[in-house]
Amino acid sequence: MSPTRLWAVTRKELIQLRRDTRSLVLAFLLPILLLVLFGYAISWDVDRIETAVLDRDHSARSRDLLSAFWSSGYFELVRRVDSYDAVDALLDRGAVRVVLVIPPDFAEDLDAGRSAEVQALVDGADANTATIALAYAGAIVGSYSRTVRLQGRQLAAPVEVQTRVWFNEDLLSRNMIVPGLVAVIMMIIAAMLTSLTIAREWERGTMEQLASTPVRRSEVVLGKLLPYVAIGLADIVIVSLVGVVLFGVPFRGSPVLLMSLSLAFIIGASGLGIFISAVARSQLLATQLAMVLTFLPAFLLSGFMFAIDVMPPVLRAFSYLIPARYFLVVTRGIFLKGVGIQVLWIQGLLMIGFAAAGVFAAIRVFRKTIQT
Repeated sequence: MSPTRLWAVTRKELIQLRRDTRSLVLAFLLPILLLVLFGYAISWDVDRIETAVLDRDHSARSRDLLSAFWSSGYFELVRRVDSYDAVDALLDRGAVRVVLVIPPDFAEDLDAGRSAEVQALVDGADANTATIALAYAGAIVGSYSRTVRLQGRQLAAPVEVQTRVWFNEDLLSRNMIVPGLVAVIMMIIAAMLTSLTIAREWERGTMEQLASTPVRRSEVVLGKLLPYVAIGLADIVIVSLVGVVLFGVPFRGSPVLLMSLSLAFIIGASGLGIFISAVARSQLLATQLAMVLTFLPAFLLSGFMFAIDVMPPVLRAFSYLIPARYFLVVTRGIFLKGVGIQVLWIQGLLMIGFAAAGVFAAIRVFRKTIQT
């Protein structure tokens, strides 16, 4: 391989990039736009749950219990109703997610030392929100019950659970989403940018000039790859800074380790893009293939949106072929946990293998011959 020929192809690609405003916008602005859009749009936090109340007791005890719900910050009172018919209407229209029903003998049972029941009617159309709302309600009622026992001078429960959350102490979904978005976005951007390289040569008719030169296939592929690898590394820095500054996501690990592992991931994603470009020979088709082969697998099968452990066995097996799965572990591990290479070495080796396979496949499929 000649460094002179390699630099000539790289310099040619840099000149084309400088003249192509759309590619530059796609390279630097689209990652920020996607991060901001998805970062604000995607959230698994459940709070301010719209709640209605059917209080049939109207006692100080019932008011104390409801006050515990409102002060938690998870439930928001939007309606008070006086019958089950009104409850049915609210749940049917989706006006509320939860209805709390307090029976008429609530305070009497508590004062007499008997167990008192509270009913929580939950709209199960959104199963995730319903499950979390029930967990919140159970925790609030349990805390209220302990308070009642202490007021009655009864002994507290013999076992008390003391929980501590590591790495994401406030359980904020954005702290998990933003590092995952870095992996998903870079998979899409790197493959989309490089998927236009060789297809653009064919459509503009400049492949004939390139074919007449002594440049080897490997030099063409690597020469076109290098500028986009540099752009990808710059994008990693930009989106990481946006995630930390704009979304307040902690960064506890090593920037050098993040950039080193990102290099292997970006080389592999860029190699996949050039492979697509060499096969498609059309910018439109190459872009469509890049979106299908990167966005959907990275978004759905990497563990970003859905836990891999709960997927069917076939999809779990297929997810091992998705490089974003490994880079997702890297970004979350470095951002949130501050782990080092002693933990992430397996993911690093797999991404290096992905990079080698992507570049090798691109070189093998690329042909300088002109078909007539």
